[in-house]
Amino acid sequence: MPAQNPFHELSAATGYAFNPINRLSERRDEPDFLESQLNDPAARFVVIGRDRPVLKEGNAKYDPLFTRNEAMALGDLRETVFLGQSQGQSQDPAAIQPLFALLLDDDAISIVETVSADGLIDTRRQIIPGRSDLAVRDLRAITTEGHLPAEQIGYLGQAKSVMYWHARHRFCSACGSPSNPAGAGWRRECPNCGAQHFPRTDPVVIMLAVSGDDCLLGRSGRFGKGMYSALAGFLEPGETMEDAVRREILEESGIRTGRVAYVASQPWPFPSSLMMGCVAEALNRDIVIDPKELEDCRWFSRRDVELMLAQTHPDGYQAPNPIAIAHHLMRAWYDGKTIKF
Repeated sequence: MPAQNPFHELSAATGYAFNPINRLSERRDEPDFLESQLNDPAARFVVIGRDRPVLKEGNAKYDPLFTRNEAMALGDLRETVFLGQSQGQSQDPAAIQPLFALLLDDDAISIVETVSADGLIDTRRQIIPGRSDLAVRDLRAITTEGHLPAEQIGYLGQAKSVMYWHARHRFCSACGSPSNPAGAGWRRECPNCGAQHFPRTDPVVIMLAVSGDDCLLGRSGRFGKGMYSALAGFLEPGETMEDAVRREILEESGIRTGRVAYVASQPWPFPSSLMMGCVAEALNRDIVIDPKELEDCRWFSRRDVELMLAQTHPDGYQAPNPIAIAHHLMRAWYDGKTIKF
């Protein structure tokens, strides 16, 4: 998923990050403007149902864009959010395409309960009954399989995150009354107490502790066979990004770190995080694992990382998929593009 931005930022090469639409946030409260965008024949809509994108399916290809009539035919719609304007597939700068996200009511989606022959693997599928031309797919799977271009993955991630927030914040957290969407879907307002609520983004630090030509990688029990990744954790209130990096590395591995340098970031719509990638200067090498967080943690050489990225490590060690910022952190460190402590 190569970056196509003019600034050559590493962040844009990560999954869900290349999203060049014009959000026009300064116009979200203009009712005449939004109405004109909704009624524009060029307007297209992405649909989220039960936290998953609904896609047109045909000839082994997916299409996430619906006309307004096509979207309304899917079932009851709960929320509408203006994502912004795109050029779509056109190379003509004047060819503007308004983009909206719609949240489909849960009742429009059915879950097909199937399991594997041995009864051990959950293979439930989500469908829209009577619509064999549509697929309701997990966004992570769509991205990993490479079915859609980076731009569409970007605004699907945007839509998924904001709709997750709407689905779970329908009531005012101050007084408990039902709240109403406002600001083109980027705000909710309470008619009872007047409180305003905005979509949340949870900051997460993800980092490599480095020592000379070695970097520290850990393994969770939920990872695929042989996969090791950068350590990560949520940033806490009142904490700088650098302090969060040092705290998380120490808590999970027992490694004390000094200087911290930012590398890149990634929006991660599972459900709504911002991953902030860093490298940190290791001050010791003796690892003490927190077993609640990690199954294993060890130092890997630059040669190890080279083989992991190439998927040719003789011990079967694997790097994360390129959709993840951890993959790009490892590659940037291997390529010598991160700060040298």
